[in-house]
Amino acid sequence: MRTPYDERPWLRFYADGVPADVEVPDVPLTRLLDASADRFPGQRALEFLGRSMTYARLRDAVDRFATALAGLGVRKGDRVAVILPNCPQEVIAFYAVLRIGAVVVPTNPLYTPDELRYQLTDSGSRVAIVFDKAYDTVREAVPGTAVEHVVVTSLPDYLPFIKRKLLKLPLAKARRLASELSTEIPEDEPVQWFDDLLDEASEAHPQVMVDPFRDLAVLQYTGGTTGRPKGAMLTHRNLVANALQTTAWDPAIRPGHDVNLAVVPLFHVFGLTFCLTCTILIGGTVVLIPRFDLELVLDAVRKHKPTLFPGVPPIFQQLAAAPEAKKAGVGSIRTCVSGAMKLARTTVDAFKTGTGGHVIQGYGMTETSPVVMANPLDGNARHVSVGTPLPSTEAQIVDENDPFRVLPVGYPGELMVRGPQVFAGYWGQPAETAQALSPDGWYRTGDIGMMSPDGFFTLIDRKRDVIIVDGFNVYPSEVEAVLLAHPAVEEAAVIGVPDPGHGEAVAVYIIPGQSHRLSPDEVRAYCAEHLVGYKVPTFVEFRSSLPRNMLGKVLRRVLREENALS
Repeated sequence: MRTPYDERPWLRFYADGVPADVEVPDVPLTRLLDASADRFPGQRALEFLGRSMTYARLRDAVDRFATALAGLGVRKGDRVAVILPNCPQEVIAFYAVLRIGAVVVPTNPLYTPDELRYQLTDSGSRVAIVFDKAYDTVREAVPGTAVEHVVVTSLPDYLPFIKRKLLKLPLAKARRLASELSTEIPEDEPVQWFDDLLDEASEAHPQVMVDPFRDLAVLQYTGGTTGRPKGAMLTHRNLVANALQTTAWDPAIRPGHDVNLAVVPLFHVFGLTFCLTCTILIGGTVVLIPRFDLELVLDAVRKHKPTLFPGVPPIFQQLAAAPEAKKAGVGSIRTCVSGAMKLARTTVDAFKTGTGGHVIQGYGMTETSPVVMANPLDGNARHVSVGTPLPSTEAQIVDENDPFRVLPVGYPGELMVRGPQVFAGYWGQPAETAQALSPDGWYRTGDIGMMSPDGFFTLIDRKRDVIIVDGFNVYPSEVEAVLLAHPAVEEAAVIGVPDPGHGEAVAVYIIPGQSHRLSPDEVRAYCAEHLVGYKVPTFVEFRSSLPRNMLGKVLRRVLREENALS
C-alpha cells in the first residue's frame, strides 16, 4: 500500500540543478581522494594556519603512512583510533587507515582516560594515533586494552616556520598558541613518532580491496538511552553516498575552486562528511582550524575567502555578535549550513543582521553518515523546519509505538529514514541494531516530527533524552553513572536545559546520602575528573526526592517541565 510519503512531495521544492537521486559508485572512500589528486594535483587540498598541502602531496603522504601502518602490523578490518584535532595529520591518518582496509575510530582528544579507555576497549583498536597534548590521557587509558602501538604527532610539525611565526605575534598570544599546540614528551616513552614513520616509508601502499557495501570505513561512537556509547558502523558506501548526496544539494559548487572552513571537528561525523569528504570529492580546499577561536576564524575568512562553512548554532551566534565579522567577509560565504543541534530563528536573523550572510539548517545523525535533510539553498528555506530529504533519501512518520503504522501527513510521530547513507548497525550489539534498523533498511531516528503537505519536515521533540551541548551529544545515563559512583550521591537524574550560548547545558538533580555533605562545586569538580568538559554539569540542585512513575522510574520529562516553569 502506497503512502503520501512514497510520492516524495518534497522533490518539487528542490533547487534548480538538484537531482532526485544520485548514483553511488561501488568504490572505497579513498577513491574520492585519488580522483581529485588525478584531476587537481597542484590544487591546495589542505590549509593549516599558513601552510598548504596540494592534492599530490596529500596522496603521497597518505600512501606512505599507509605503508608505515602496515609495517606496524595493521591489517584489513583492524581498528585504528585517531585522537587528533583538525590538522593535516588527522587527514593523512584517516585516508591511510582506509588505504589498508582498516577501520578508523574517530576519537575526541579531550576525552578523559575513563571515556577513552571504554572506546579503545569496545572497538578493539590496535593502534592509537594521538597528538602530544593528549598523550598523557592515552598513556593512562591504554593499559588493559588491545592497543599495541601509540603513534604521536605534534601540531607545530605542520606549521610554516613556527618559531618565526610566533615571534611575529604579540608575546601573550605567542605563549598561548605555543602552549595550546604542543607539549614535551620524555624521550624514553614507548611511542612511535608520526613524522619518523612517514619519512621511513619509501614505498606507496596500494589500495587494499574492500567491499563498499560490507566493509567498514569508520566506527563512529554515538549513544542513546541505555548508557554507554555505541559504535555506529559506517561502511565505505555509506560515506561515499553521503558525500555525493550533500554536494548534490549545492548546485553552485565549483570543483577545484571551493574552499571549506573546517571549524567543526573532523572526529565528529558532521565535520567528517561536511568538512572533509565532501570537499575532497570536489577537489576543494579544506581550511583546518584546530578549535573554534573567533580571531582564527576571522583571519581564515579574510585570507582564504571560504565558500562553504559548516557550523553549529553557537558558532554562528558568536560570529553574528562580532563587530568585525561583516568587514572580514563572513557575509560573502556562499553556503553556511548549521547542524548537530536546533538552529533558532533568532540566530538566523542575528547572523543576517550582524554579518549580511545567510545560514540554513540541516538534519542528520551519526547513524546516517550523518546528513538526511536540509533546507533548500535557493532562498526557499523554512527556518522552523529541518528541510526536506536529500536526494536518494526516503522519510516517513510512523506511530512511535508501532513503526509499521505509517501516519497521515500532518500528524506527529516518529521519523524514520532510509537511504544509502544509513549505517550497517551497532558494533557488537545485534539487539540494539535490530531495534533501530529494519530488515528493509528503515532507521528509527527516535525523533518526533511531522511532515507538511509539501514535504518539509519539522522536529517537535526528541524521543530520546539526549542533551546537545555545542553540537556534541551528552547522554544523561552516562553522567548519572559517574555521579552514582560518588560515595556522597544516593541518586541522580540528569536533563538538558536551554542555554543561549551552547544550545543546551547539563543540569543534575541529586539526592545526597544522609551522612554526607556535598556542594555544587564539588560535584562539578568530580565530574570533570571523569568526563570531557561539555558533559560536566552547569547546574546542580540537591533534592530530597525525584519525580517517578508507578514503577519507580525517574521521570526526566517532569524535571524538564519543572525547569521550564521556573
